[in-house]
Amino acid sequence: QVRLVESGGGLVQPGGSLRLSCAAVGITFSIYDMGWYRQAPGKQRELVARISSVGNTDYADSVKGRCTISRDNAKNTVYLQMNSLKPEDAAVYYCKANVGSRYNYWGQGTQVTVSS
Repeated sequence: QVRLVESGGGLVQPGGSLRLSCAAVGITFSIYDMGWYRQAPGKQRELVARISSVGNTDYADSVKGRCTISRDNAKNTVYLQMNSLKPEDAAVYYCKANVGSRYNYWGQGTQVTVSS
């Protein structure tokens, strides 16, 4: 059974940092492209960052320079380091694993709240 388990969300003040983690179970992690998406209330889910199976990265313009995605294939885990957080970064953050368009898996999400 495939599971993606996110952790690391929480309440942080504007300007603060968080590191999200997503641990994958039940997949050959190293061959999967991994991504972080977020969804704020009343908005569509959007890409935050993604990292390919070979380590190529891509970021949404809104987080470039503030976020870093990385992966540890030995731990079957993908990370999202978020710095200089803004209130508009508040959302539920989801982890996604995919191989092309055929195999897609989502985590259950972790809440990030940015507020003073």
